[in-house]
Amino acid sequence: MTDALARIHAAFADAGVTGWLHAVGIDSGAQLDVGADRPVCTASVHKLCLLVTLHEHAAAGRLDLTEQVECPPAGRTAGPTGLAAMLDTVRMSLRDLALLMMTVSDNAAADLLLRRVGLDAVNATTARLGLTRTLAVHSFGEMLATVREDAGPGGARALADPHVITRLRALDPARTNRSTPRDMTRLLGAVWRDEACTPEHGAAVRRILGLQVWPHRLASGFPFDDVHVAGKTGSLPTLRNEVGVVEYPDGGRYAVAVFTRTAHTAATLPAADAVIGTAARIAVDALRAEELRTR
Repeated sequence: MTDALARIHAAFADAGVTGWLHAVGIDSGAQLDVGADRPVCTASVHKLCLLVTLHEHAAAGRLDLTEQVECPPAGRTAGPTGLAAMLDTVRMSLRDLALLMMTVSDNAAADLLLRRVGLDAVNATTARLGLTRTLAVHSFGEMLATVREDAGPGGARALADPHVITRLRALDPARTNRSTPRDMTRLLGAVWRDEACTPEHGAAVRRILGLQVWPHRLASGFPFDDVHVAGKTGSLPTLRNEVGVVEYPDGGRYAVAVFTRTAHTAATLPAADAVIGTAARIAVDALRAEELRTR
């Protein structure tokens, strides 16, 4: 494990990021820790907590996932994907809103679901699952509003200024939605072991996570047709995150959470995206080697 830790630190340094990681064998319990208890800003990774809450409520009969919601253009949460980018009124079921929320990280869909279940319910779910360092303090629209407010009159262009970046509340784990890498792998393990919801709803959550469209972070480390990666990304200025589960054809299942931050303010940094997959691959390879050694 020592060699793997050194290689992960070197990969983060080469990519120009500070990184925090936790990886764990879902069945074996073998784990690898790189600042796994460090508080981190979750950004859109927190949509996983909302998804689990939604299915927990459905399993308890508090809502019907086929319930239809109408979403007019006015008042939608901003974002570049899904409903947030659409121009016309849309009518959609709760479960299809969840699909958009997770597969393309649709902020408007997420806030419609959050309005349906409530912020307190999301925090109750994470508390029930023992995620003691995980807390949602605002909706995704409210989080983006703090970025606009903190950026000031310069708007989006001001986010290229490192001095502006330092004052963004959305980048301070004490003032925004937050968790730790270890809490996120604990949540993923609970989902994969059907401890977070009933087996029926756990399967639905896993299916949606497996349909995420972004291949440039976690999945980039596992370019094999017989290895399945399911995950959720999260992004804010200077932040790039992903949490997910890597499943091998021999039955090995590994929950991985990688959170990164860089001093560079550019919106496009391929090396910073790719190192999430690189670090995850190093970690999972080390876990698989450890499992083989202890059999």
